[in-house]
Amino acid sequence: MRPNAYRTPDGVGVPAVTADEMRDVDRIATEDLGLSLAQMVEHAGRTLARHALEFDGGPIVVLAGGGGNGSGGLACARHLVNRGRPVTVVLDRDPADLEDVAASQHGILDAMNVPVRVDADEVPGPSLVVDALVGYGLEGTPRGTAASLVEWVNRSGADVLALDVPTGTNATTGETPGVAIDPDRTLTLALPKTGLDETVDEFFLGDVGIPPLVYDRLEIPSVVPFGRAFSVALERVRE
Repeated sequence: MRPNAYRTPDGVGVPAVTADEMRDVDRIATEDLGLSLAQMVEHAGRTLARHALEFDGGPIVVLAGGGGNGSGGLACARHLVNRGRPVTVVLDRDPADLEDVAASQHGILDAMNVPVRVDADEVPGPSLVVDALVGYGLEGTPRGTAASLVEWVNRSGADVLALDVPTGTNATTGETPGVAIDPDRTLTLALPKTGLDETVDEFFLGDVGIPPLVYDRLEIPSVVPFGRAFSVALERVRE
């Protein structure tokens, strides 16, 4: 952890955490306080959609994996469709292999007849790609379909909005040992990750509803940076 690694436009200091520290945050929030993954996914998806709506109004492709990050991307796709935006979802696996919250979110999109593909090459060129393939849990390099999707994004020439951590970037160290997405904007969740210092251009922090009590239990400096908003811009504090 690095205390006061970032600050908001109002000058509020915000700590950055490692992937392991973020796992502890999520564990206490869900196991001790009873906050559900579905609740956090809904917060993430709605806020991610708000950021996507700030880009040009062309077609949007949402890339989604099968974990919490992918679930947030699927929720984002629903909110964008609800607002009349043309959206195609591309999964890194067969929809039948999705589980839990991701499967639930996919089921809603299926009922809405939102196009869901497993091959990005079948999708016409988007104006915006939302990267929700892998969150802070990435270990090593993207492989298989995920790696192919990263390469597709890098060839597309589209604007890229990443959720939590750009795919291919180690959330703790910032290393990109294999293929990686270079986003135009990143919306990280709950707290910034230590590996994001030099890897993003526009950087925002999104609120997923984690109470400050969780940070207090982990001796992470407790901050309330959002004010009346659900996301806030962050600036790196140079040492």
